[in-house]
Amino acid sequence: MSNKEQYKSICEANPQIPVFLQYRWMDAVCTDWDVAIAMNGDKVAGIWPYNKEQKIGVSIIRTPKLTPYQGPFVLYPQDLKTANKDGFEHETIAALIKQLPDAKVWDVSLLPGLKQVGLLKANGFSISTRQTFLIDVLQDEQAMLGNMKESLRRNIKAAAAELTIAQDNEAIATLFEYQKHTLNKKDVMQAHSLADMQRLLQLCIANNCGAIYTAKQGLDIVAVIWNVWDANCSYYFMGAQKPGNDNYKAMPALLWHCIKEAKARGNTCFDMEGSMDQGVERFFRGFGGQRELYLTPQKNDSLIWKLKSLIR
Repeated sequence: MSNKEQYKSICEANPQIPVFLQYRWMDAVCTDWDVAIAMNGDKVAGIWPYNKEQKIGVSIIRTPKLTPYQGPFVLYPQDLKTANKDGFEHETIAALIKQLPDAKVWDVSLLPGLKQVGLLKANGFSISTRQTFLIDVLQDEQAMLGNMKESLRRNIKAAAAELTIAQDNEAIATLFEYQKHTLNKKDVMQAHSLADMQRLLQLCIANNCGAIYTAKQGLDIVAVIWNVWDANCSYYFMGAQKPGNDNYKAMPALLWHCIKEAKARGNTCFDMEGSMDQGVERFFRGFGGQRELYLTPQKNDSLIWKLKSLIR
């Protein structure tokens, strides 16, 4: 049995594995992928699925498109003492790293919470950090609202009288067009196609791990959000506002709807998925979540890729 065949059984037996690492997600976003599996006796200790690419003769391991996080995930024994948790994590990730291919270029965004910087550096990775905001949805709704900026609370309250929030998976084409318009204004090329998004949404619908929500003013869709979730966390996967529409209540209302859905679903946190853009960061910060840094291990041992990066 190959590692990928074994991994399907591991995912089915361990629903706590994040949605972006699940084998179905990897099948949907990768042309070629594999997985490292570390064992602790006869138990699975950790997994590291990875996306494999070959560009201009250079072997690359990087986070695939339409995927915010990749990297290792540790399955801690239930009876593991707190004092031994970091050591178990270190040993498990070290065992996984030994199984990884010798790719020339690496660029992977790890899950929030993994902090084995020394281990990664010892294995030749340079480390950058990015940020997200995590909202504890185990709190009651009033506590979550109380943590928000007052202006956001006002906007959410006003939106309830002006906008209709509803699930509408058919609006994925609208989301794509709104995104495309926004990126064109910034002279940025869209990294994915509508077909890519539709394929991934079908996976989300079939496995009850994602949905599209719209905010309508009358019959007009003024904003769209794609929400993705797993057993533990709910994620603001992507969203966009109608070009030319300055309704500042729609996105806060949609996010608040998704946060409430996460709570009702039994998730423990809502991940804004972060941004290094100061304006977006300011907006996310207003929801009162906890700022969390996550690691992005990188490596570039290819002269061709270094030259390509300089030209870009």
